[in-house]
Amino acid sequence: MNVLDSQYNKLLAVATLALVAGDVLSQDKRPNILYIMSDDHAFQAISAYGGAISALAPTPNIDRIARNGMRFDRAFVENSLSAPSRACTITGLYSHQNGQRQLAEGIDTSCVFVSELLREAGYETGIVGKWHLMCEPKGFDYFHVLNDQGSYYNPVFKSQDSNGKYIREEGYATELITDHALDFLRHRDHSKPFFLMVHHKAPHRSWIPATQYLGMYDDVTFPVPETFMDDYTDRGSAARTQKMSIIKDMGLPSDLKVSDDRNPDESASAMVAEFARMNPDQKKLISEYFEARNRAFCKAGLSGDSLSVWKYETYLRDYLAVIHSVDESVGRLLEYIESDGLLSNTIVIYASDQGFYMGEHGWFDKRFMYEESLRTPLVMMYNGHITPGTVSTEMVQNIDYAPTFLDLAGVKQPKEMSGRSLQPLFKTGTAGKWRNDIYYHYYDYPTWHMVRKHDGVRDDRFKLIHFYGKGGPRAQSENKYQNIPGTVEYNSFVNMVKSGYICDEPDVDYYELYDLQRDPHELHNVYGQPGYEKVTKKLHKTLVKYRKKLKVDEY
Repeated sequence: MNVLDSQYNKLLAVATLALVAGDVLSQDKRPNILYIMSDDHAFQAISAYGGAISALAPTPNIDRIARNGMRFDRAFVENSLSAPSRACTITGLYSHQNGQRQLAEGIDTSCVFVSELLREAGYETGIVGKWHLMCEPKGFDYFHVLNDQGSYYNPVFKSQDSNGKYIREEGYATELITDHALDFLRHRDHSKPFFLMVHHKAPHRSWIPATQYLGMYDDVTFPVPETFMDDYTDRGSAARTQKMSIIKDMGLPSDLKVSDDRNPDESASAMVAEFARMNPDQKKLISEYFEARNRAFCKAGLSGDSLSVWKYETYLRDYLAVIHSVDESVGRLLEYIESDGLLSNTIVIYASDQGFYMGEHGWFDKRFMYEESLRTPLVMMYNGHITPGTVSTEMVQNIDYAPTFLDLAGVKQPKEMSGRSLQPLFKTGTAGKWRNDIYYHYYDYPTWHMVRKHDGVRDDRFKLIHFYGKGGPRAQSENKYQNIPGTVEYNSFVNMVKSGYICDEPDVDYYELYDLQRDPHELHNVYGQPGYEKVTKKLHKTLVKYRKKLKVDEY
């Protein structure tokens, strides 16, 4: 009996995996799975999606995946926040099912991770970069992960060989993460298929580019979104009480690296996050660039609308320079896959943990169920299985990723998983029986950005959102970990109340309805307006159905 036959028989003996009867793929044909995910990468900033911003800051390597495979135009998240999104991806479960409702504590480690099932099925499994879940990476043969959010410059990593310690490494996070991904690929067991998750810190706030890309877009003027000066007239209170406004909430030193008291001689150490952790060469280049920016900013004496537009343009220039490194990383990984002869049997997936606002409605960040943060980029290529250049408009969610990985590996999806495999969409982008709507739920209030709790449903044309819950500090009682002293959620809450960041707000319980065909920018709430009675009744029934089926215990 040869090695492959022996491994094949071992697979059949793993009862807990319940491999798909009659359709188990032999190990030499099961695809490698390379899943690349960035943090806060807006689809508007990927040129394969054809937006005005990305046309001026193209992403050729990510575009290559879309060109040689499929672009998903209706890929959505279940909860637009980093750790909850990652928990959905690794478990195939909604937030209330996997426990990760808010940003810090929550993940239920008794839930089966897709990495565990793939490893038991004979895959060599690895993850590098941002983990951001408050548990050890589970089900991975190899891990090399950042501490919490991670740092852009000289970050610390923990691995299975570091005895639980985080060790500082010299360099830029995006490049280091790519180096470790390539190290896994070069030294893997070549007799096994691999499952590798490459999770970038970038382009998470506060958008510090690599030194070689400082100022690369300084001569580019990006178009201001037509909704940039949105006054939220037709929306409920949540759109007005948020703290994610570029104009009001984006910090001059913390985000844009200029002096908030207009001091032209302010040093980089007072303006640039992470400056203290940089080495002398990095400090020199960072100082030269950002201190020159500060002098120019102070000299300009901007105010009013001109200051607002300057903040927007500066935000985009830093953000997109950070993206350039991510795209470069994708190119390095694709080059390895191709040069090592893996292209024909490797599915390559690029996604973000959620969408992000590029100035739409005057915002940055995510969290809302409005389209820019609900919708996430998703492109994938798989030679001979995904038709090149295909665009799918079916509604998919990040809870579908784990079932897709299992399906590709020939592993039966556990009945507990809520998502579904995307494989039926691979040929044409459509499937005969696909979902007609999706469910969304955001829980993380009161905390950073002060976006109110809400859930809702979206179908092909309409979106119904329900905003609910106690306001301000009184909402603490609704959140498990904010009531447990010593937790990250509790400590953050206490500090934000003390600083006045969390202030008193009224309780809310109201609905918004959007006609995405007539109002794609979601400017006009038509809930309760004549002509929408049938649609409203239908979506209310859909929302109630999701809550009952999924046993949602908070809304």
